[in-house]
Amino acid sequence: MFRSYVKALLVLILMLSTGPVILYSQDRTKLEEDKKKLEEEIEYSNQLLEQTQKSKQASSNEVSVLKSKIKKREALIGTIRQELTLIEGQIGATADSIVQLNEDLAELKEEYARMIYYAYKNQNVYDRLMFIFAAEDFNQAYQRLKYFQYYNQYRQQQALLIQQKTAELQEKNLLLEERKREKQSLLGMEQKEKDQLSREKSEKDQTVQSLSKKEKDLRKTIKEKEEAARKLQKAIEDIIAEEIRLAAERAKEPGSSATTTGMFPLSPAEMALSADFASNRGRLPWPVTQGIITGQFGQQPHPVLTNVKIMNNGIDIMTSPGMEAKSIFQGVVTRVINVPNNNNVVIVRHGEFLTVYSNLDLVFVHKGDEVTTGQKLGVVFTSPDQSKTELHFEVWQSKTLLNPEEWILRR
Repeated sequence: MFRSYVKALLVLILMLSTGPVILYSQDRTKLEEDKKKLEEEIEYSNQLLEQTQKSKQASSNEVSVLKSKIKKREALIGTIRQELTLIEGQIGATADSIVQLNEDLAELKEEYARMIYYAYKNQNVYDRLMFIFAAEDFNQAYQRLKYFQYYNQYRQQQALLIQQKTAELQEKNLLLEERKREKQSLLGMEQKEKDQLSREKSEKDQTVQSLSKKEKDLRKTIKEKEEAARKLQKAIEDIIAEEIRLAAERAKEPGSSATTTGMFPLSPAEMALSADFASNRGRLPWPVTQGIITGQFGQQPHPVLTNVKIMNNGIDIMTSPGMEAKSIFQGVVTRVINVPNNNNVVIVRHGEFLTVYSNLDLVFVHKGDEVTTGQKLGVVFTSPDQSKTELHFEVWQSKTLLNPEEWILRR
């Protein structure tokens, strides 16, 4: 029974000492993964920035990429800070453990010394036998004999505990030194990233200042984009109205099982597809393999001109030359059209939802084609004068515009 107690005690000590380490390892691994991902995204932003800067015509694209990179850099610094906080907590916990272990070890050694001293004073075998034989009856003699046996076992277990505590203390001291080195490394990394962030903000401010001198050209570009956006919106609204009309006609046909949901009369298969699309909100893949959002949904400040607001019916994703646009969900190609300043546009219907892929060069699909999630729709157009490859992406539910960022995976 005594051995079982000591064994259980040792297991408990081991669990208490390793449990926090496992949790720390899991949290640290997640932060390291986040950090690596942000570093890769910053590197990709650098590639896009380099591509944009090849253009002889300076534009607000450079500012958009710089803003995106600054945002990623700030997120990276935040991740490093979280990692530092985690390590500092581990350093504190380890230091506390070392103090407690030293106290426990001192008590164990003190108790062990008392036992050794007692054993030394009672080492005479004759004295032990006399103690046993002086018992009043056999039962008491047996208990005194067992006492000596338990005492020896206990002393051995105390020696074992001292060895284990000493080893644990050495391990904790090594761990503490390792965490301190990691902290210093991360502090250096944090400072490096802060310095880089400061340089990037300065570069952005200089670019904005330079572009502000070309206000006339920028306002002209804004008007052209607004006109292109109006034409695209009108084309999409006309297509949606036509799709609703055709769906309503099909619903009137004999034997039709269509049900009107929102504005669209939907067949059972279309209703299931629509529900499946809706259930994947926030988990849908990006329409390009790699890219950064340079234009967000809704009304927003112009990246260069102060007191100027611009409106975006979707999101703009800057990507690499030759990048292919992909369907974010299974559906049917409703239309393939060409809109001035938007180039080719592919519209895919997913029940009552529609996704719009605008500014394509080559197109791989046709009206009526059934597409799967991730299927390639076409190649994103690269502007020769601005060295910019940018996909404009929209999400509609019937006649209502939705924010695409709320539907695709967060990066």
